[in-house]
Amino acid sequence: MRIIADFHIHSRYSRASSGRMVLEEIERSAQKKGLNLVGTGDFTHPAWFSELKRLRRDGDFYTLTGRCLFVPTAEVSLVYEKEGRPRKIHIVLIAPDLEAAEQVSSELSGYGDLSSDGRPTLSLTSPELVDICLSVSPDILVIPAHAWTPWFSVFGSRSGFDSLRECFEDRTGKIHAIETGLSSDPEMNWRVSELDRVALVSNSDSHSPNLWRLGREANVFELREPSYRELVKVIKTRDPRRFLFTVEVDPAYGKYHLDGHRKCGVRMEPEEAEKFGNRCPVCGKQLTLGVLHRVEELADRPPGFVPEGAIPFRRMLPLYELVSVALGINRLYSGRVERVQNELIGRFGSEFSVLLDADPREVERAAGPEVAEFIVLNREGRIPVSPGFDGVYGEIATGESENFRNPQKRITDY
Repeated sequence: MRIIADFHIHSRYSRASSGRMVLEEIERSAQKKGLNLVGTGDFTHPAWFSELKRLRRDGDFYTLTGRCLFVPTAEVSLVYEKEGRPRKIHIVLIAPDLEAAEQVSSELSGYGDLSSDGRPTLSLTSPELVDICLSVSPDILVIPAHAWTPWFSVFGSRSGFDSLRECFEDRTGKIHAIETGLSSDPEMNWRVSELDRVALVSNSDSHSPNLWRLGREANVFELREPSYRELVKVIKTRDPRRFLFTVEVDPAYGKYHLDGHRKCGVRMEPEEAEKFGNRCPVCGKQLTLGVLHRVEELADRPPGFVPEGAIPFRRMLPLYELVSVALGINRLYSGRVERVQNELIGRFGSEFSVLLDADPREVERAAGPEVAEFIVLNREGRIPVSPGFDGVYGEIATGESENFRNPQKRITDY
C-alpha cells in the first residue's frame, strides 16, 4: 500500500497556528494534497487531546471520516543547560496509539505546563526525554525536529550540538531518524557520515491547512500493510524498497538556508559571512548563521557524496506557488490562483498527482501552457529560488517576485 505521510503538523492550540487547524480542515486538506497518513500534532495539549478522542480506530491508525488516516504525534521544546551553555531543542514524537500518547503526556506534565502551548516547553534533557518515552512504549519514535535550523534544533548554530552523540549521549542508538527541515535536504545531510545510521524524514511543520503549507514536505512508503509496526520497521531499517522517497522543497526555500540579518536586509553565503567574521556589515551584530553554513562546519564529506543505500528524494515546490508565478500573480492570496489550483486537483485527484504524475499535455489543456511549463520545470528541479535567511522564506526567483521588488543586500552591495 502506497502511503504518503506528513508526521509533523500543529493544531490550533500551537502559537502562530491558524484557527482552522481542526480535525475536519486537516483531513479535508490532506485529501486534496494527496496525503493518506497525517500526524495529529500536539497530542500533549489537554484540549487538543480531548478533540483527538473523536477519532475512531481504523486498523493501527485513526480516522475522522475515512478521508485519511491519523497517527498520534507531538512536538516538544526542551530547554536546559549543558556544559555551561543553554540548549534549546525541538523533538517530534510519534506514538503507536492514543493510549501511549496520553501516558507520555502524563509523564511529561511534571516538567512543564502542557496547556500553555501545543508545543510545550519542558525542563528536561534530551536523554531524559528518550528514557521517558521508551519507558511508555519501545515503539515510540523520538525524532529531532528541523535538525539544522539555527534556533531550537539538535545541530542549531545558536543552541544545538555538534553531533547526535553529544546531544543524546548513550541513548543515541535509540534515535532512528532526524527531520531534515525546510532549509536542508538529504543531499546536504549525506555529507555528515554520522547520519548514515538514521533515516532522513521530511515533514511540513505546518501551522495552517493551506495546501502551500500542509504536506509541502512528506515521506512516501510502500507498506505491505497499513500498520504502525510496519511503518516503524521501514523507518528503522531504511529499506529503499519500502521507503521510496521523500518530497522536499528546494532547501533555499526555507527560512534559514543562508546566513543573514533580516533587520538590515543582509543575506550571505557562508564564505561571504566569514569574511566579515560572521557579523552584519551594516550594524555589526552577529549574523544568524544558516543551515548551509552549519552543514559546512560539521560535514566530513564533499558536496555530492551519496551514501550506499540512501533513500532518494524529489524536489517539489507547492502547486499554489507554481500557479501563482506562472500567472504572474504575486499576492499572498489570490482567488484566481486558488481556482486554478483546485481545478487541477479536481481533474487529477490530488496535488501530488498533479505535481508528480499528471501528463503535462493534460495540465496544459486544463490550465494553460505557462502552468504546464512550471509543472515540468518543478519535476526537473529547474526552478531557481531566491534563498531564505534569518526567518525570511525563499521565493521562486523571477523578475516579478517579491525578493526582486525588494532585494536583500548581498556582499557585493558594500
